[in-house]
Amino acid sequence: MLTLFSLLTALPAVLAFHLLAPELVLPAFSALLFVEAAFAVVAARLLHSSDSTDEITLWDLAGGFTLIGCAAAVFGEPDQAALFLTEQQGLRPASQP
Repeated sequence: MLTLFSLLTALPAVLAFHLLAPELVLPAFSALLFVEAAFAVVAARLLHSSDSTDEITLWDLAGGFTLIGCAAAVFGEPDQAALFLTEQQGLRPASQP
């Protein structure tokens, strides 16, 4: 489980670092980790994992993703997040009513 957590954290970080502009890395990484945390929570609720304290559970993964996502959001600047969201909206085709 720890290997899965490491891969799901490190792989998006490396991809974001290579694919995005430097000022967009932290906001994108933060948003991605919050999404991964939500998936881990849904999986933990559906699988009803045991409450054993001996091993890492999906709840632990969700907490780790959330903690790292919050840290990335704190270290990023608000204007970087606005730039990321504006750039993402510009990529969408204009919908016509």
